[in-house]
Amino acid sequence: MHITVLSGGVGGSRFIEGLLRVKDPDDDVTVIVNTADDISLFGLRISPDLDTVMYTLGDGIDRERGWGRTDESWNAKDELGAYGVAEAWFGLGDRDIATHLLRTMRLQQGRTLTEVTAELCERWRPGVSLLPMSDDRVETHIGIDRDGVRELIHFQEYWIRLRASVPVEEVVVQGVLDATPAPGVVEAIVGADVVLLPPSNPIVSIGPIVAVAGIRDALATTTAPVVGVSPIIGTGAVRGMADQLLTGLGIDLSAAGVAAHHGHRESGGVLDGWLIDSSDDVQLATIDALGVTCRAVPLWMTDEPATDQLVRDTMALALHIGTRR
Repeated sequence: MHITVLSGGVGGSRFIEGLLRVKDPDDDVTVIVNTADDISLFGLRISPDLDTVMYTLGDGIDRERGWGRTDESWNAKDELGAYGVAEAWFGLGDRDIATHLLRTMRLQQGRTLTEVTAELCERWRPGVSLLPMSDDRVETHIGIDRDGVRELIHFQEYWIRLRASVPVEEVVVQGVLDATPAPGVVEAIVGADVVLLPPSNPIVSIGPIVAVAGIRDALATTTAPVVGVSPIIGTGAVRGMADQLLTGLGIDLSAAGVAAHHGHRESGGVLDGWLIDSSDDVQLATIDALGVTCRAVPLWMTDEPATDQLVRDTMALALHIGTRR
């Protein structure tokens, strides 16, 4: 079986770990990762979601934080702060910097992000084909109103420096309309038996991926069922700031609201199936009315057994949808 996953960082990585534990040994997995979180700071090109997935699957992630390297130190960050560098709010660990140095050096030598990612994965051996969504530069910016002044700031500044404490006025994914899928991305979607959307931020993780025209076209034409997992349980995000973004954009803060935002494939959206938490089962009828096949199961990935069961439930829904076609 060919399994393709569209993923953000932390939540997606944990789900993919479960997928690798429960899949058949002969199944292959391709992970297409959001790159609109990427940012240039300190002369380095940083790809947070790609690195989080790579480190997690390669067992180099800091498990407590959910991002960055294990056994990390922060001497360079502290020194940048001592020099008064304004961007020192972005915490690059000393070991993590080596990844960004190599990426930046290779990009400056004319290599593509896809090629650089493949080189990095030679060390980490994540057990999947790890692909950026695009080799083109795409960056998410957040529109905010600060003291009556409208500003457009990079998503990383909004999330890390401001800690998502300022209301969201708009989300602008710069460069996405001109971006093309990275090599292998369209083929991985069109040739998949199953396409999965793990619990990832619908606005800044999954949103930029499916906004790339070639990827949306591939999702529309693939014969594989496309099944997603809600990142919202009750009225809050499982992790991150999806609640601030959804509220700011006027999207209902619920599993059903995110399902409606993604939309049914037959109506121009991306979903065939959607998993919501057992506690949200009252939303089943609302989601079914969208044309999206929905199931209510436990979504909290509290440990490996719970994560593995969520993956099994996701695969079961995908296969159920596939057999009805």
